[in-house]
Amino acid sequence: MTTDERTVEAAMADLAASAPPTLAPSVLVEVGLADRMARLDTVIGPLYVAWNGLGVSGVESVDFAATHAERTGRPVHVVDALPADLARAIERRLGGDRRVRIDLDLRGTTDFERDVWRKALDIPRGEVRPYGWIAAEIGRPKAVRAVGTALGHNPVPLIVPCHRVVRTDGTIGQYSLGGPRNKRTILASEGLDPDAMETLARSGIRYIGSDTTHVVCLPSCHAAKRITAAHRVAFRSMDRARDAGYRPCRECRPASGSAAAAA
Repeated sequence: MTTDERTVEAAMADLAASAPPTLAPSVLVEVGLADRMARLDTVIGPLYVAWNGLGVSGVESVDFAATHAERTGRPVHVVDALPADLARAIERRLGGDRRVRIDLDLRGTTDFERDVWRKALDIPRGEVRPYGWIAAEIGRPKAVRAVGTALGHNPVPLIVPCHRVVRTDGTIGQYSLGGPRNKRTILASEGLDPDAMETLARSGIRYIGSDTTHVVCLPSCHAAKRITAAHRVAFRSMDRARDAGYRPCRECRPASGSAAAAA
């Protein structure tokens, strides 16, 4: 080795520096081989949101670092806060903005589950749909029970609003994020009256029509809410509504899953 080569090698050695200890975890999170987790305050109390470079990977009502790691097979690093842009996006989504983009990391789930969750995203804030509606909308009208199971396995509740899906008979049903009590609290915060909704369901009323437009809706549809008491017509089935000359609302599409509702 010449003197010049030794000089260059020595100079390069002086340039060497150790990588910061945060670099490796940050790279793993960015490529989806590890997750970060931070607290998010909501109407049902503190939640914990996990995310990585591929998207949000979990939402839970307790500090679920251990269970999240077990479910995903990835290490999780608890941090003080969500990234500002993600926190704003989640706030907008919870406020009813269905157009806001929130990337989701749903690795390890099935095509059917993802179809169910994507359809749940179509339900507006302050409205609900029955399991049979989801099943019919995704082209699997007989898979009502499987829809319920998929919603129960939703890893990102609230962000994917499975709380807006109710039993086929119109009653509240179960909820993976803390049970029916939390589900009622969330729906009430969105402007629904869970007690009135269940009272209507128990009376056998599944659809509400307007005798001025002759359009029939699901009871929580925003169009149904605008019908004044003098012009509201209640129906127990879509067949009865059709026989009376009513056509289904184009927004809530009450005919989806109507066979299940009549069962």
